[in-house]
Parts: sequence; C-alpha cells; structure tokens
Amino acid sequence: MTAEAPRESDGHRRFVTTVVEVEGREETKVVELPVSEPEPWGEDARLTVVGRPIPRVDAAEKVTGRARYTADIVRPRMLHAAIVRATIPAGTISEIDVTGAMAAPGVVDAITLEDIPRIRIDGNTLFDRTVKYVGQPVAAVCAETWQAALAAAEIVRVTIERAAHVATFADAIAADAPLVRRSGNVSRSSPSIMERGNVERGLSEADVIVRGAYRTPPALHTAMEPHGAVAEWEGVGDRLTLWESTQGVFRVRDEVATGLGLSRSRVRVIKEHMGGGFGAKNSAGAHTFIAAILARRTGRAVRCVVDRYGEQVDTGHRPESRIHLTLGARRDGTLTAIVADSQVTMGVGGWEASPTAIMHELYGCENVKTTDVYAWVHSQAMDSFRAPGHVEGAFALERGMDTLARALSIDPLRLRLSNVPGRDQEKGRPYSSDRLRECLVEGARRFGWPGWEAPAGLQDSEMRAGDAVGDGMVREVVAGGGIVEAGGGRRLRGIGMAAQVWGAGGGPPAYATIKLNSDGTADVLSGTQDLGTGTRTVLAQIAAESLGSRFEDVRVVLGDTERTPYAGNSWGSMTIASVGPAVRMAGEEVRRRLCEAAAEMLECRPGDLSARGSVISTRDGTRHLTFADVTGKLGNVMIMGHGSRGPNRRDVGLVTAGAQFAEVEVDAETGQVRVIRIVAVHDAGRIINPLLAQSQLEGGIIQGLGLALFEERIIDRATGVPLNPGMHDYKVPTSKDVPMIDATCLPVTDPQANHIGARGLAEPPIIPTAPAIANAVANATGAAVDELPLTPRRVLHAIRSTYA
Repeated sequence: MTAEAPRESDGHRRFVTTVVEVEGREETKVVELPVSEPEPWGEDARLTVVGRPIPRVDAAEKVTGRARYTADIVRPRMLHAAIVRATIPAGTISEIDVTGAMAAPGVVDAITLEDIPRIRIDGNTLFDRTVKYVGQPVAAVCAETWQAALAAAEIVRVTIERAAHVATFADAIAADAPLVRRSGNVSRSSPSIMERGNVERGLSEADVIVRGAYRTPPALHTAMEPHGAVAEWEGVGDRLTLWESTQGVFRVRDEVATGLGLSRSRVRVIKEHMGGGFGAKNSAGAHTFIAAILARRTGRAVRCVVDRYGEQVDTGHRPESRIHLTLGARRDGTLTAIVADSQVTMGVGGWEASPTAIMHELYGCENVKTTDVYAWVHSQAMDSFRAPGHVEGAFALERGMDTLARALSIDPLRLRLSNVPGRDQEKGRPYSSDRLRECLVEGARRFGWPGWEAPAGLQDSEMRAGDAVGDGMVREVVAGGGIVEAGGGRRLRGIGMAAQVWGAGGGPPAYATIKLNSDGTADVLSGTQDLGTGTRTVLAQIAAESLGSRFEDVRVVLGDTERTPYAGNSWGSMTIASVGPAVRMAGEEVRRRLCEAAAEMLECRPGDLSARGSVISTRDGTRHLTFADVTGKLGNVMIMGHGSRGPNRRDVGLVTAGAQFAEVEVDAETGQVRVIRIVAVHDAGRIINPLLAQSQLEGGIIQGLGLALFEERIIDRATGVPLNPGMHDYKVPTSKDVPMIDATCLPVTDPQANHIGARGLAEPPIIPTAPAIANAVANATGAAVDELPLTPRRVLHAIRSTYA
C-alpha cells in the first residue's frame, strides 16, 4: 500500500486518507489502517474453494419460493399503504381532500405535507406542494388491505393549479423556460470541462477527422422486484425497524434517522433477499418514509410497496444524453484528438454522471477535451443505472471509432489495438492490471473476427461473403456497406465490436466479523447486501478459503444494521473488492487462533499446523483434529476474528477492461434487428466464482441488449405525461430476444488491487453491448444508426437515407 506504514509510536492503528472510485466519481475517505494485511493471493496461490463454480447458497430458497423479499414480510396487524401521485407535470397544489378516502372501507389513516416533518429526497421535499413531474408523491393512505389502500388513493382529491412545464433539453434552456429547480435559480448547469493537451493542435496534426452526433434514450431500471418497505415501531414509538429492498442498509438507516430526527441506534434496517436494483435502490425513498410515518401514527406495522406504475414513473432513470463527437487520427490510426460535447437531460434531480468521462480513459490520446452540460426538466429524477455515464459515452465513442476505422480503411479491431492506452492518462500512473489488449485479442479469437485467426499480427482485413465467423458463416458482403439479397431473402448479416473501461477497484470502509460456533461451523457477518448477484456465496467461499474450512460449514449473514458491522452500499461494482478482503482478514485471524488452541491440545507449535477442509493437521499428517473437536473442547470459549478493508494504493489505477463482439441479422424490408450472438471477454482480476461471474456477464449483456434494441421512456412533450409507464409498453428483452452468449473472464489475478486479487464485475458488461450491436448493424447495412434504441423505424430510415 502506498499509504505509510504505521510507526510504533502511533500504536497499533492510525487513520489515513484514501480515494475510492464510486460509479465514475471519486470519493476521498479517512479510514483506519489495519495493523497488517495478509500477503496477496498471487497467480501461484493454491486455493481449493475460491475459484470453484459453486451454485448460489440461496438457490433452493429462491426456486422453491421460500426466499423472503420485502413484499413477503408480514407483521402482526400489519397495514398497507398506497401513494397518491400527481397527474400533471408542473403546478401548485391548492387543496388535497382526503375526506372521502378516510370514509372508505378499511382505511385507517392518510397523510399529506402538513402531517409529516420536512423530508428531503434527492433534493426535493416529500409531498411538496410544488408539483414537478407526473408521478410525484403528494399524499398517502393506509388501510387493512393493499386493495383497500389502492382504492382509497384513487378517491383522494388533489387540486393543482397547472403551470408551464419543460420536457426536453432544448425546452429547458430556452430563455423563457420555467425553472424546475429553485436552488441556484438556473435551468441548466455551468459547462463541466475536462481537458488535457491541446485539441486544436491535435486536430491540425490529424490526417483524417470524423464527426458524429449520437443519442442514448432515457431508460428505466425496471427491476423485477419493486421498491418497498415494511416499518414497525417498538415501545412508545422511539425505536424503528425497517425491512427494505435496498442496496445500502446503513445508508437507509442514516437517512431515515436524519429525516425523522432519531439517533442512528434507534433505527434498524434489514434486507434479506432482493430482486434487482441496478442503482435505483441506493437510498431511502418516499415509500420508506411513508411506511415509517404511518406506522408511528397508527401504532401498527405498515407495508408500502410501490406498484409498477409508480416504479416506472418515480424511482429514477438513466438520463437522455446527446453527444457531439470529433475524432482526429493519423493515417496509421493513431488518435491525435478527441473532442466531445454532451447535453444531459436530468429530470428534477440526480447527480451529474459524466457521459464523456470515458473519452479520457478508454483510448490513448494526448489531446482530449470534453464538455458536459446538464439541464433539469419536469420528469422523475435521474438516478444511478448500471455504469451511469459510461454506457452513454461508450455508445458515442465506439460508434465514432468504427466511423474513423472506415474513413481510414483500417480494421476496427486493429484501430482499437493501436490506441490501447496502457496507463492512467489523467493521473499519469500505471494501471494495477493492464489487459484491455488481451481482452480484445482473446475476444477476436473466440468470435472468429475475420483475418484474426492468428493474434500475433495486426494486419488489416476485410470481411467477404463466405468468410468464417465463429461457428457460422457470413452470408452477405458487409465490409463496404450496401444491401445484398441472400437465399431469396433480404436478411443482412453484420459484425461489430466495442470495448470498455470502468473503475471497479472497491475500497474502504468495509468490515467483517467471523465467529466459530461450538460445532465447528462459522458465521460470517457483514453489513453488505446481496442484490441477487450471489454475494452470500462468494463471501462464503472467501471465508472458507481463509479459514481452511469446508464451504458447507460457512454461513453468511448480511443486510442487518443491528447484527452486522458496517459495509457500504452495493454500487459501483465494488462489493466483493471491498468486503472480500475484510472477510479474508477475519478468516485468517480465526484460523490463527484456532490453530493456537489446537496446538495446545496436540502438544505442538501453532506453526506446525495447517487447516483444510475443516480439519487441522500437523505438517507430517500424523495428528489431526476437526474444527468441531477443537471448538467442542473449548466449550463456551468463542473464537472470533475481525477484518477491515485497507486503503487503496495511490500509485496505480484500478479499473476493469473488456471487449464484446456482436453478430446481427437485419431484415432489410422491415428494419427488424436480431442479435445472433455476442462474445464477451473481460478482465476483473481474480474470479472467485466463475459460475456467478458468468451470470453477471450475461445479465449485463442482456440489459445492454435491451438498451440497444427496445428500451426508451417516452414523455409527451405537449403534456409532460409518460406514454409508456408500464412493462407492456416499456419493452425489455424476453427469453426469445436473448442471443447465444459466450462470456468469459481472463484467468488472471490482480494482487495490486487488493490481497484477494479481485475487482468488480457488475457494471462493466453493459457498457460495450449496445455500441457493439450498433456497429454490427452499420456493418450489415452500410447505414449508420446513431440513436438508440435501434428500432425498425430508425433502421429503415437510416437505410433509405443512405441509399436514396
């Protein structure tokens, strides 16, 4: 670690400053430096549990329906809450009449702004009288059943004096536009500019310059499990327990305690199982506070689960981005300049995730200048959505790279290989692991990229009819564009590729405790969450490896602010890289103490013992005790270990890298795009569980497929009303849309990132999918579609415009 080692005069520990990258933005933290950290598991480490494709420990619970999600929580005499929402995008509430609702069968209580403390959620006031978007919560009711609560919510009369609204970036920045955010009295941000080198000089040195305009749509998380909370107060209403579907139990605890004026020790948050979040469940929401306030008022537990309409109009979104990109390059493909300007349509709030940050990272270029401008409109707030900013920016950059390759008559793969950066250009330091080139080459080999049978050479290539592509055949000429009829039909085949980079090194603070039970089994406690990704399984593998125990002897307890030590939100692809090292440290401390106890019983030195498979043996194998033998003899003497995540190194950059290749088929008469197969190769350091890593890769790719072909939230500009707020009209991929996916990770480790050698993998796979598919469509048709999703209408329009 580059943080200084503690001096003896400092005591056993001291505090240091470290930098952690979270979803593309850096956070500086003051953290406790561990006394010592174990030596990293290197390439030659003999690991018996870590690295195995073990099925999820909770798989049986889930497939049999025994896993409890928030909507499954039932408490004695529990009430159900429903949210009353605004039906117009802008205005001022003059009256809310709950009289009729209170008289409805089964209704117990109703609340409006006057009944609650001032609570801020993402910069907006809960139940605000100023309406800023369709779907904004303005009141809530609770009843004996959910059906009764929903019916009562429909009866609540809300009178709103309509005001002018803005629905697009252009509308928001107009001189006479109404203000969406009163704070700062502005409708858009000041330009955020990042620059290195001199782009004017870089463009003057270019032999070829290409320009393009690209758009990615507003997209919705659409998790299978909606947002929800169950609230129950104890005693005289001074201690609150919340069951919440959340990516951060401690963050929700802190926000609820602050919002309700409680000490943090008076709020307990529990999350058992979760049906996806994708960034939308990082904080306490309206449903959380509504459940808590109604439960306190009624003296009964209250469940508030957001219905699908509310989920789609009021739980965040990926914002629309428009990017103007200019690339300059020498004749040999060397980039000389990257210039990008983005316009991001935020909604009523959110944080500013830069779509152009990836322009500074993915490819080597001395001269880069990017400008981001954010505008606020009358729609639900932006929220984190799997690789926020990078997904949007990668679409523009990777479409631009293919356009540049075509202008230079260079193979798109060779162009990318020629510009692999090799180091962190912004901070002038190496990466802890620099394997983008390997991902590109291995992906090309697995895919069967034309002319890439032997990865030793970087020759130019063109794709011709009959060339082999993996397990299939190219049936049309696709290198030079154009539409070719094949086999009596007009289905065009094309291939494309794209690359990605994403900060996913994790970091502190994160803690874990492991305790041995009297029967030799172990409990792992950490305040992190399992979002459905398999965190329980992976942490159990790390614990079993460090303990020297059997995997089946380990139980992992997560998601409870009262029972577990602190861990941060499960976001930014950082959970395993953050919590995993803490679990390993705790496990090694337990193993060391267990061996000390066993040495006393076996009359040998602790250093003469080793542990494996829940058995402690002497080095010569002549004597041994099981874990249960040792703990049984200890009786009630408990062996426990504690671990924490140390600071990140400052002299290396921590990123993942990857490449994806797509083959598509386009119906030239209808514009319909069918993705045939995707090959993905990523580097995320050591893979703790290959089975679950593949699941992460496939999930990200499928979500990227949805962004490429289907997903787009549409708001009517004239009325400000969402036109596709349900899953019937907001299309996501189904099983029939999913292509053959060949996804893998490089078999490497990253001991510089942390001592388990792992980096995050949750977000990287979504980043290159849409641009790879779009590049394949352009390759198939000779027509560029630079706006997502690639709907039949857009594809046909591009084809007809190109060949008109």
